[in-house]
Parts: sequence; C-alpha cells; structure tokens
Amino acid sequence: MHRKAEADYKRGMKYKEIAEKYDVSINTVKSWKQRHGWTREKGAPSTKGVHTKRSGAPPGNKNAIGNSGGAPRGNSNAKTHGLFAKYLPAEAREIMELIETRSPLDMLWDQITIQFAAIIRAQPIMHVTDKGEMIKELKKEKFELVQVPGERKDDSPQMKQIPIEQEYEFQFAWDRQATFLNAQSRAMATLQNMIKQYEEMCRQGYADEEQQLRIQKLKGEVVVLEQKVAKDDDKPIEIRIVRKGERS
Repeated sequence: MHRKAEADYKRGMKYKEIAEKYDVSINTVKSWKQRHGWTREKGAPSTKGVHTKRSGAPPGNKNAIGNSGGAPRGNSNAKTHGLFAKYLPAEAREIMELIETRSPLDMLWDQITIQFAAIIRAQPIMHVTDKGEMIKELKKEKFELVQVPGERKDDSPQMKQIPIEQEYEFQFAWDRQATFLNAQSRAMATLQNMIKQYEEMCRQGYADEEQQLRIQKLKGEVVVLEQKVAKDDDKPIEIRIVRKGERS
C-alpha cells in the first residue's frame, strides 16, 4: 500500500488526498514519507507555498491595536489533544502525540516485542534449579517493645523492638515450576495471537519488506526459545534472516 501511496505523492498528491484514498490517517502518510524517504518528481506540483486566499485583516484595519499577538493566555485551540489537556497529565499527552506518528502495524510490533521481552526476562527469574529446591520467605512478623540497657554504662535505657513471632511461607520446586509453566503458556499464547494478527496485516498489504522480514525472524526466535525451555539450555538465541539470493 505504501508503494502506491508513494507513487501518488511523487505525482503531487497532498497528504490529505493520499490519506483519504487509502483510508489511513494523515500521520500514517507522513510516517511513510519519513521512513521510506519519499521525494517528489521534478515538475510535480508542490503542497508548500500555495496560497489561494490571503489571510488576515484588510489593510488599515485597527482591530489588532493593543493586541500582543497569539491566542489569549490559557487558550488550548492550538493543542492537538485539547480535549484531553484538562484531564490528562503532560506525560500522557506527549505519549499520545508520539503514538500518532506510528502506524497500526508498528504499534502491534511494539506490543509483540514487549511481550517477547517479558517472556525472555521471566526465564532466569522463574528458573527452578532442581527438584529439591525450596524457598523460605518471611510472610508475617510480630514485635514487642522491650527496654534494653544502653551500650555504655552511663547511657540511659532504650526501647527496642524484639521479634516474638514469625510466620514463613515455603515454596517448593514442583509448585514454582507448575506456576511458571502456566504463566508462560498464557504469555506464549498471547504472543502467538499477536504474531498471527501481524501476519494477517502483512498479507493485506500493510507491511513493507523490512516489516515482513522482522516477523519471520521473531517467529524463528520463538521456536528456538520453546526448544531451549524444553532442553533447559542456557545458550543465547541467535536467528539470522537472509534475503533470497544473498549468501549466508
């Protein structure tokens, strides 16, 4: 789709016209231009510097006398997200503005990589060394105030908290392993569903060659991860994608 849009851009079509033709947002068209380096053909009409109507007040108009220029203080007309400016913090609005430059396919890819990174990070955290492993964690503790003498003879007595009751929680290897497998299965299922959705968008023509290659590479890494988990292998994951005709 972006290749057809690029051809329209080179012929002189405006962002808005391209967005309406391909049923995408103007920001998506702008992101295509930036990512793929669109340039207009020589002689194509430009979208810049064209004015059909002069703006502003007529010559001699005195409406602006005493006006320092710009909108009144506190006016939100120029804000992209004026509707949310009153209710959302500045950080959230900034994130929203950054998201507008991302295409739906790129946002889905972000979710896929975040999910896969979380799965990888969970491996060393949830790893069980052997069947005899047991973790003992302090769950609850009660204290009693007791008067104790000072460190030196001339020091006055001090009040100190002394633990009088402690409750521990024991985690056995089989329980931790079962919890890990269940959590990993759910995470992998979510990842696979997002990959299928990404591939479907690729088939519908939303992806360029680079975007198609990166999902193939990720699918290979997922297969290797599943094999590593099955064999309990600690070697790093390495997948290479080679374009057709290139030597490995």
